[in-house]
Amino acid sequence: MSSAVEAAKRKTEAAVTTAKDVAADAPAVLQKAKENPKQATQDFLHSPLMRTALPFLNGGAAGMVATTVIQPVDMIKVRLQLAGEGVKTGPKPTPLSVTREVIAAGRVLDLYTGLSAGLLRQAVYTTARMGFFETFMKSLTARAERNGTKVGFAERAGAGLTAGGLAAMIGNPADLALIRMQSDGLKPAAQRANYKSVVDALARITRSEGIGALWNGAYPTVVRAMALNFGQLAFFSEAKSQLKDTSLSPRAQTLTASAAAGFFASFFSLPFDFVKTRLQKQQKGADGRLPYRGMVDCFQKVMREEGPLRFYRGFLTYYTRIAPHAMVTLIVADYLGFITK
Repeated sequence: MSSAVEAAKRKTEAAVTTAKDVAADAPAVLQKAKENPKQATQDFLHSPLMRTALPFLNGGAAGMVATTVIQPVDMIKVRLQLAGEGVKTGPKPTPLSVTREVIAAGRVLDLYTGLSAGLLRQAVYTTARMGFFETFMKSLTARAERNGTKVGFAERAGAGLTAGGLAAMIGNPADLALIRMQSDGLKPAAQRANYKSVVDALARITRSEGIGALWNGAYPTVVRAMALNFGQLAFFSEAKSQLKDTSLSPRAQTLTASAAAGFFASFFSLPFDFVKTRLQKQQKGADGRLPYRGMVDCFQKVMREEGPLRFYRGFLTYYTRIAPHAMVTLIVADYLGFITK
């Protein structure tokens, strides 16, 4: 018993001594940072913790900047996808007609409806997907260097698919809140939830439908994210690799690669984005049933009742949203990666 007490006493004394040493060194560290702030910043950025965290922080910041720029286009895209639901010969709105309708109603700020949810989604989803992708790529690159080989497209694709799937599961609640907030204005005034913010939306959905409802549409969200990341991150990384030895400047290479990535991301992910929007928007009817039982059921009903081309309704709007978002995200992430390397 006494030996245990003695051991605990020694550990306590050692901890106190360490704390005193750290406190004693603190003024010197602060003075060094004051005399050479640039070096202090470099030391901090190159600490093991920051080297692990930076891909996630840079990715999240880049995604939030891009979302702020693109939010009105995203709002129009959601309205297009929800128009004429369940009717094959329903209304055929255009991006211009949707924008005119919003402006004519005197609700220009409605184009930024759900911005708080969009920013939260980027803070969670893009932080995770960009961070995971960069972490996976660093690991793959290190392994390739050890083996004297190069990272191939299949490995880039695998990293993009995995990063997208993991991030989508984490970010689904914010994504669902965004869809609910953006679709709320389509309902009759008496039926609108009039969410005040993303926090209000998440709290009210949880109270009325249960916490599990926050993961409604998670399956197509994950599939969509995997398709989008396959198109965006894998093709961006591959394009940059192919353009590396060309006469294009580094900035031109990044712009060209991000434009190509935006197109492929749009093409592969739009059908899943369409189904995700329908599933996340749906709520129980008077009979207590949901319009769609799941992703496959939604695909089948839309195919049967609205036709296969409905999945690609608003492709130009979606591309206009995805391509600039991809370009801004990738360019900002690239720049942040450069200044913090």
